[in-house]
Amino acid sequence: MGPVDRARQEAQDTGAGPSVARSASVVGLAVLSSRVLGLVRETVFAAFFGAGAAFDAFVTAFRIPNLFRDLFAEGALSAAFVKTFSQTLDRHGEARAWRLASLVFSTLAAVVTLLVLAGMLAAPWIVAWIAPGFDAAKQALAVHLTRVMFPFLLLVALAAVAMGLLNSRNVFGVPALGSSCFNVGSLAVGLGAAWLIEPDFMSAAARAIFTGAAVPRDAERAAGAILGMAIGVLAGGALQFLVQAPSLRRTGFRFRPGFDLKDPGLRQVLALMGPAIIGTAAVQVNVFVNNNFASRLADGAVSWLNYSFRLMQFPIGVFGVAIATATLPAIARAAARQDRAEYRATLSGSLRLALFLTVPSAVGLIALARPIIALIYERGSFHADDTLATASALGCYAVGLVGYSCVKILAPAFYALDDARTPACVSLFSILVNLVLCWLLVGPLGHRGLALSTACVATANALLLALLLRARAGPLHGRALALCCLKVSLAAAALWAACRFSLGVLEAWLPGSGLCARTLVVLGSIAAGGLAYISACVLLRVEETRRLLRLLQRR
Repeated sequence: MGPVDRARQEAQDTGAGPSVARSASVVGLAVLSSRVLGLVRETVFAAFFGAGAAFDAFVTAFRIPNLFRDLFAEGALSAAFVKTFSQTLDRHGEARAWRLASLVFSTLAAVVTLLVLAGMLAAPWIVAWIAPGFDAAKQALAVHLTRVMFPFLLLVALAAVAMGLLNSRNVFGVPALGSSCFNVGSLAVGLGAAWLIEPDFMSAAARAIFTGAAVPRDAERAAGAILGMAIGVLAGGALQFLVQAPSLRRTGFRFRPGFDLKDPGLRQVLALMGPAIIGTAAVQVNVFVNNNFASRLADGAVSWLNYSFRLMQFPIGVFGVAIATATLPAIARAAARQDRAEYRATLSGSLRLALFLTVPSAVGLIALARPIIALIYERGSFHADDTLATASALGCYAVGLVGYSCVKILAPAFYALDDARTPACVSLFSILVNLVLCWLLVGPLGHRGLALSTACVATANALLLALLLRARAGPLHGRALALCCLKVSLAAAALWAACRFSLGVLEAWLPGSGLCARTLVVLGSIAAGGLAYISACVLLRVEETRRLLRLLQRR
């Protein structure tokens, strides 16, 4: 079989084109590494700081830089830059493309530096808006942490441009590993700084963690130690950018500082970014709204929502972001060639792959929320009552997992068609809906109502984007999508039954709260659910199962 035949066969096997499947697998592995390290980072936070006032303040302070990280690294800037850089490269050659990259680097650095300075000055008003329910001490700590972490915006913006440039040159692994470097750097430097600032607190907490004892909550010392973790965020951001520098050089890029606001490529990036920021911001803006409501609840509510949301981001990153990152260059090239058939086929294949992977992930998280949270977080300062509260939020968030992942794929699909306005309008509408749902649900359900509201909005956002994209680009192989969704849902029902049954059996056989027992219970339940899901998919002849198994066999 020749190279052309192999490529054609691989395209048939993946349903989304050979480049997308191959690139998605590379990005998926890199993002998997990042999410695992992210979970390790969150586990360390839970063990040392639990769900108390100090971590509530840290989470609130990190909202702004985390919002920009999501918008830049996985959203508006990358989508706008990839499209414009690819067009410039195809139409005008490498010299013009490299000049555009330098202009974007220079302009973004200048603008974000001014934004950082303004944000540090306005920190008291920002915190008061995000968390009006905090008491005076909690607000003061959140303001201090916000000022420390605000320069992270500049670092993540530069890293996002580097990622977009490398993705445009079909380099996916290194930029995807940048997030792993952030987690490693922020954790290592953060723990070191925390130990220097509050050695007694950190030493006592570490001893309690390793002996299995519960750490008494000490708000004053925890507030000092959490400052070290904020310093670690800056170190992690710097490492995320610097790790991509050698790959940038190997692609041929040489930075030439300069400003030219009349450059058509730069103007196109800025024009796409404006509406695109609104179009991809719905989830994070809704998290801001949730934080506002949660700050009025008891101490720990902000932390419970953060721990559960970050855990749910694991499958979003591994599946949704990986597929979206690999899909964008392919559909951008198809759109530039006016090849609507390839555009629709690639997008439909990516959506089916997302359904195949995220539906069982969502059902599994709902079925096993409590034992998973207990395994990952319940030690040190994170107590049993925190586990129950976080698990209930995770179950509500998981309802929207499929929607979150599909939005990651659908929103950039509009940008490839030079349409950033439609996702922006949908996003604005979803923010309004979330505000109403939060107001209605927070009373009867507490922090769980806030999680459920965000999940419902993400699902509605994805459905509306799909309908509008169909009207804009034509049918997206809707029958195949609907059939895939039906079959995958039936298979996921088998997964849920297997998870719940095996969980009951394993907890009866392996009682206790030790790490080994919890690990065996969770892994055994996941294995049983996974086996049931794959078996059901084979029996139901889910096309994605056969294609992926054949692809893995050949690889």
